[in-house]
Amino acid sequence: MKVGITGIAGRMGSFVGLLVAEAPDLELAGALEASGHRAVGADAGTLIGAGHLGVAVSDDLEKAFARADVIIDFTVPEVAMQAASYAAKAKKALVIGTTGLSDENTGELEALSAEVPMVVSPNMSIGVNVMFKVVAQLARLLGEDYDVEIVETHHRLKKDAPSGTALGLARAVAFAKGVDLNEHACYARHGIIGARPAGQIGIQTLRAGDIVGDHTVLFAGNSERIELSHRAHTRQNFAQGAVRAARWVMGREPKLYTMMDVLGL
Repeated sequence: MKVGITGIAGRMGSFVGLLVAEAPDLELAGALEASGHRAVGADAGTLIGAGHLGVAVSDDLEKAFARADVIIDFTVPEVAMQAASYAAKAKKALVIGTTGLSDENTGELEALSAEVPMVVSPNMSIGVNVMFKVVAQLARLLGEDYDVEIVETHHRLKKDAPSGTALGLARAVAFAKGVDLNEHACYARHGIIGARPAGQIGIQTLRAGDIVGDHTVLFAGNSERIELSHRAHTRQNFAQGAVRAARWVMGREPKLYTMMDVLGL
């Protein structure tokens, strides 16, 4: 299976590229970087530490992915949407792990997925996706007597807040409770705020150091609490999930899938 990777010189792109290059059933067939980036023109394999592969990094999306069967994207929403538009036109499967996608972006991806199969997930980690499932079950089982708070912590360079994973956890809670997240979410508290409203879903953001990603969901009742946490030690688990999704999505019918589908959850 021939794989194309956007943002090959980035942290996630290089992780994914190395996994693809080392897999006996996969071939790194295309690599994209932004116009003017120092990596453009370089050998992608040499760039990521996999040895010479004869695949030059390109700044032209169509040239970069002409040979690819599936494209994996971990970049920014603008680039992810460009990759999705190209994938739909060129009939190539797509995996998007980029966070910060807007509701408008998601709507456009749903429309484009009528042409090709796409896996789009705010977090490619297997553990986090299991956490999505468990959090929804806890929200249903515990009911309205337990307040829900979600706390996420990432490195100081992360651009979007809250994280896509925190929002995914919040959506899982809201769906389980049968409520609209937009009407129940609380992203910050300051000053004299009064009593906590019933049904509020707190989503709090921390940014510090080089933390890869920590997420905790707190269910607090009057006399007890349950805390469910996931801590990413490295970014490799996200890359492994993306490669797993790429293998899974090939040959699927055109549709917008998530990692829950990939994992059979």
